[in-house]
Amino acid sequence: MKVIDLTHTIRESMPVYPGTEPPSFTPANTYEKDGFKETRLAMFSHTGTHMDPPAHLFSDRTPLDQYRADQFIGKALVIECSELGEGEAITTHHILPYGEKVNEADFLLFHTGWDRYWGNDAYFGDYPCVDFEVLDRIIRGGYKGIGFDAIGLDPIADGNLTRHKKLFSACDTLNIENLTNLGSCGRDLFDFACLPLKIENSDGAPIRAIAWNVGGQKDS
Repeated sequence: MKVIDLTHTIRESMPVYPGTEPPSFTPANTYEKDGFKETRLAMFSHTGTHMDPPAHLFSDRTPLDQYRADQFIGKALVIECSELGEGEAITTHHILPYGEKVNEADFLLFHTGWDRYWGNDAYFGDYPCVDFEVLDRIIRGGYKGIGFDAIGLDPIADGNLTRHKKLFSACDTLNIENLTNLGSCGRDLFDFACLPLKIENSDGAPIRAIAWNVGGQKDS
């Protein structure tokens, strides 16, 4: 079975949201001293490729660990919008060509191509974001999740997190950020999984996101 990894590797030198600290890995046990290796990990819950639940912004809304496990798997569709330049909006124009597949998907993943800047200062620039017409459509659609190959659902300059608040006040759709390799997923529905760490009362967690059965071909 061919599986496409849509996840950035967590490392100490990785990009993190401005104002947070990068992850750190501290040796806890070593081969030489203890006969095995174990590492103490310290990182923010929204490090790397990760997902946000409504509890990220609202204390009375759903934390990540209260979702059923089947929330994290389903059919996904990549919406191609990598032709957009800095500060341009993802609009309904980008969704319409996919027809009924938009309604059949459990996850809508937006390919801006911004992951090409991963590791550079440009990654924190003015990446394309969905406009509010698209966001309203997402809310009405009842999706399990949406995802982006950029660092946020909102523009980097929007400290109010306007789109996050609109989404999470209205529904339990998950928001996935910092995906990669979305350009390898084609224009058809495919199988998708985005499994988070199960942490009590979680406001978010890193995930391993993968795609398979891409391109309409079933892998045996």
